[in-house]
Parts: sequence; structure tokens; C-alpha cells
Amino acid sequence: MTPMPDAPILRSLVARPFPVVMGVLNVTPDSFSDGGDFLAPDKAIAQAQRMIADGADIIDVGAESTRPYGSRPISAGEEMRRLEPVLREVVRLGVPVSIDSMKAQVVDWALGLGAAIANDVWGLQRDPDMATVVARHRAPVIVMHNRDSADENIDIMRDIAAFFERSLAIAATAGIPENDIVLDPGIGFGKTQPQSMTVLARLDQFQSFGRPILVGASRKRFIDTVTPSPPQQRLGGSIAAHLIAARRGARIIRAHDVAETVQALRVAAAIEDKR
Repeated sequence: MTPMPDAPILRSLVARPFPVVMGVLNVTPDSFSDGGDFLAPDKAIAQAQRMIADGADIIDVGAESTRPYGSRPISAGEEMRRLEPVLREVVRLGVPVSIDSMKAQVVDWALGLGAAIANDVWGLQRDPDMATVVARHRAPVIVMHNRDSADENIDIMRDIAAFFERSLAIAATAGIPENDIVLDPGIGFGKTQPQSMTVLARLDQFQSFGRPILVGASRKRFIDTVTPSPPQQRLGGSIAAHLIAARRGARIIRAHDVAETVQALRVAAAIEDKR
């Protein structure tokens, strides 16, 4: 079993001149851009190997679609059944694995199998046991902003900041160290498409929290509102959004297209270094 990375290892990753790249591995039949592509365990493991070869620093494994529209909730048992033949093998590949789940039971099980990081799309605020589980495993956690529905009339930046404050308070009460927390503004979750773009444009405001920021804009629907395209044809828009996010302070980029994302981030960092 690969040892769980502690906070210093995460800090060493995010201290690099270019952001950490987290490769997306959806073991689902209904994710918005690659549903069913990696449901078979052999295909999922091969995809993880490919992403690592392409430069992924972390593999984010999820077995329940969390897309805002059309996803079907599943039980914890079904989620673990999908993960079981994949998770152990991906952990053995030697890079940190994050478990993308909103269920404390699933996160507890996955961390016990060697997953290194909890990735909660409800930021410790949906499952009341999540923060306790994360604290008990001494695992880093990604706290994502989310809403049950989008509201075009709210100040989305203020809403995200207030959400983060609540999540950090929950984490502190559970005993999760601040250095083990990553903040994710949740591009495309509980937001209108213009709000998602506003968040990217003003991402640097969240640096006031003093925590690493993760951005996952890969293939998201806001790209389609600018240049109409299906999810699999949004690579250019994804890279544009991620380069802007990096310039605004994002230290972790969550992406489907790892090789292209790694290349773009490293070239941009090399150019910036010439200044």
C-alpha cells in the first residue's frame, strides 16, 4: 500500500513554479464528458497509467457522477462496488490518489485502502460525518463550493467566500489542520455559466484564505457558451481557462486531458520565468 502523503508533501507539490495537475478518472456510466469510457476496470487502470505517464501528479478517482444536470444518485455500496476493482490497482501505481466522493462511508473505506486525499464536492457540509472521517485518517481534503441550484442574482464571490468560511470552521472543529485543506471554488457547480467565468476572472481574491486553490474547468459547460462545442471538443477552452486560473493563483489544476494541460502549464511557467 502506498503511504498516505502528509501536508509537507502536498506543500512541496504546490510550491513548484507550475501547478500540480490532477488527472480525472471517472469510473461512472454517466459523467458529463466521459461517462462509460472507463467503467471497465482494465480501461480505468490503463487510463490512470496513461495520465501518470503524461505527467499527472495526482489521480482523482470517482465512481458517482456529480454533474449538475442529469446525474443519478447511487448508494455507498454501489459506489464502492465500482471502485473496488480499480482503486487498489491505481494506488499501487505510486502517485497520490484522491477519492472524489460526497459520502463519508466511501471516503473512510477508500482512505483505508490507500487513497491519500479526500475530495468532497460539498466541502464538508453535506455529510455530517465527513470532517470526522478526514480528521481520523489525517488526510488532506479538497473543500469544494457547491449549491443546490444556481441563482443569477447572488454575488457569487461573496457566496463562495462565506461557504469556505463555514467549511474551514467545520474542519477546525473536527481537528483537520489548516495545512491539510485545499479550496476549490467549484467551477460549474451551483453557478450560472457567467458566474463560473467571473470566478475564474477573480480567482485571486480567494488567496486571502491562505490555502492552495484547486480549479477544475476541464470541458465545463461555460466553454460552450463562448464557443459552442460538445465536451470532448473543449480542449482549447479548458486550457485557456486553466492558464488564466494559474495566473490568478491556482496551484492545482484538475483536468481530463493531462498531457496537453501539463505542456501548457509548463510552457507558460517557462515563459513567465523569462520576465
